[in-house]
Amino acid sequence: MYKKILMPTDGSTLSQKAIKHGVSLARTLNAGITFVAVTAPFHSVSGEPQMVANMPDSSKDFVHDYLASDAARALSQGQTVAMDEGVQCDALCVENDHIYRGIIDTAADRDCDLILMASNGHRGLVGVILGSVTQEVLAHSTIPVLVYR
Repeated sequence: MYKKILMPTDGSTLSQKAIKHGVSLARTLNAGITFVAVTAPFHSVSGEPQMVANMPDSSKDFVHDYLASDAARALSQGQTVAMDEGVQCDALCVENDHIYRGIIDTAADRDCDLILMASNGHRGLVGVILGSVTQEVLAHSTIPVLVYR
């Protein structure tokens, strides 16, 4: 069946529930997990090109560090759940202009045979800005995608 499961995480409550489900599935299948957090580069997060051009490097570094710290926290939560259940895992943070593409590319790079992800992550304005990453993964993935709802 599945031997390598990619589990994207953004640290949201639903993402954490999906991780618990995915770790249980991986344990049952004796599969390994790769957790991934995909962050967008600063120029993708900013709505105005002029804002990026005029922003001091120290501010850009602050935003980058914040996003990286948030991703590291989400990854650490996933790793803790997997380790507590005795499931082999690794974790990485990747940067991509398109979050869904970062997920799909990571699945290919890591030879994953399943992507297991939450139906949606962030809500409110952040969710509107990001759009539905899950929808994009479903539309573009060439490997099976299991959506936790």
